[in-house]
Amino acid sequence: MELLSDELKNYLERYCDPESELLKHIDRETHLKVLMPRMLSGHYQGRVLSMLSKMLHPDCILEIGTFTGYATLCLAEGLSNKGIIHTIDINKELEQMVRSNFEKSTLNSKINYHLGNALEIIPTIKEDLDLVFIDADKKNNGVYYEMVIDKLRLGGIIIVDNVLWSGKVLSDDKIDKDTSEINKFNHMVNNDPRVEKLILPVRDGLFVIRKNKV
Repeated sequence: MELLSDELKNYLERYCDPESELLKHIDRETHLKVLMPRMLSGHYQGRVLSMLSKMLHPDCILEIGTFTGYATLCLAEGLSNKGIIHTIDINKELEQMVRSNFEKSTLNSKINYHLGNALEIIPTIKEDLDLVFIDADKKNNGVYYEMVIDKLRLGGIIIVDNVLWSGKVLSDDKIDKDTSEINKFNHMVNNDPRVEKLILPVRDGLFVIRKNKV
């Protein structure tokens, strides 16, 4: 299921801020050289992430799932003067491309790129978090959420990608394991009294979750 027609997608992109030349380069190189390029956030979702980050003006962002660094750079646009973004990915094959992309950015000094298992790396990050973007293995969404919620300051935001899973979350037929895990996660967040939440039908669904209680 496509949530939006190509015509409407083009319209939305026309009426938001343009991509930088670096982001265009990352998009192009990802589609040319990387398996499953659709995992890239892309122009419109990238501008949504950038806008949310700029509204929060965070000192510390955590991104779980770097891929080729597109969303990382979008999120980093909103960092405070002293801000830093920690981004974690397990795919070492993309390291050279990702580091090259970051080095081309004026925000490179604000990016702390971690390679390895997020379940092991998250506990080593000691800063209080203002913004978290979860876009990694869907089966661990709930685990990542519980690992970061206590590190997140009051008023901080967690954004989780792919929570509509190409519309499969609506299926009444036998569903696959990933869809089942996503539905389970969405239900868990919906019943968490510590947070305010809404799903934005942006691309494959962004769950925006604001912490309002300890």
